[in-house]
Amino acid sequence: MDDTYYEFGTPADRWDRAQLFFEAKEYMTAARILGGLVQEVPEQVAPRLLLARSYYHSARLGKAEAELREVLERSPVEDYARLMLGRTLERQGRHAEAAPHLRMAHAMTGDLGPELPAREQPNQA
Repeated sequence: MDDTYYEFGTPADRWDRAQLFFEAKEYMTAARILGGLVQEVPEQVAPRLLLARSYYHSARLGKAEAELREVLERSPVEDYARLMLGRTLERQGRHAEAAPHLRMAHAMTGDLGPELPAREQPNQA
């Protein structure tokens, strides 16, 4: 595919195209489109998060980690990015680094997760 295809159209057109490729599980193509879009509008979190997801699903975990850290730098309350960073680190075998991110993601969403012992779970009334 010609590189101009990835750069063709307005940012909104490219965002729509990237989402279509992502939904079709064409993660590497989505990432190529999103890479340029993220460079063009680096302040926007959504394209960067979808880029990180594309990297994660195409097993480019180092790139996914870098994008997720950038998302969290820009938006520390982005709970899904926190969860994804934890999962990305786990997938790389970095469980100790992943644990705090996963705990924080669970706390941010109110889901304390199955890994907490019963004594640490809130009382269910």
